[in-house]
Amino acid sequence: MPHSPILSIHDPQAITSARRILQMHGTIAFPTDTIYGIAANAFDPEGIQNIYTAKQRPEEKALPVLIGEIEQLDGLLLYVGEHVRKLAAAFWPGALTLVLPKNENLPPDLSPYPTIGVRMPDLAFSLALLNATGPLATTSANRSGGPNPTTAQDVIDQLDGRVDLILDGGATPGATASTVVDATESDLKILRQGPISLAELQAVL
Repeated sequence: MPHSPILSIHDPQAITSARRILQMHGTIAFPTDTIYGIAANAFDPEGIQNIYTAKQRPEEKALPVLIGEIEQLDGLLLYVGEHVRKLAAAFWPGALTLVLPKNENLPPDLSPYPTIGVRMPDLAFSLALLNATGPLATTSANRSGGPNPTTAQDVIDQLDGRVDLILDGGATPGATASTVVDATESDLKILRQGPISLAELQAVL
């Protein structure tokens, strides 16, 4: 199996190369504020399928979506409630994934449920990439069940040859995955505890 190409996030061609690969249904790995993610265009069924294949991920597990700006929610969700706007204003960009009712036109492989998880990462490169590419289906850049990748080398160790481009940004600033919250209603439920607590979320509402 050929090795995955690697580019520094400081390479002037990094975002252009990533966009080109995503447009060809490929996958990229890149650093976020928490861990490295493997990503495909959120509206591309073939790219999404390639994530599941690369990770050997069970297909009943939905893929979260990363966005670069709040306006990108519009194509992803059925509606954006006032409580969602408040949480987004307070915690995005940051380590908070909101699980919300999805737009029915999204590829079925993105999520087998009526909801998707959405987050805006707090890292300048990630935001620049996402604003250039649009929303990306993104999950941890590891083999399913493997250790969370916090460096490009961690990605290489688990997914070399299985991802079409690795963007190397050094070690990620945080090693903990985001807090995941069911925000389908204003009565929030924590689905995965991360850096942000339920009390902090409720204080905003």
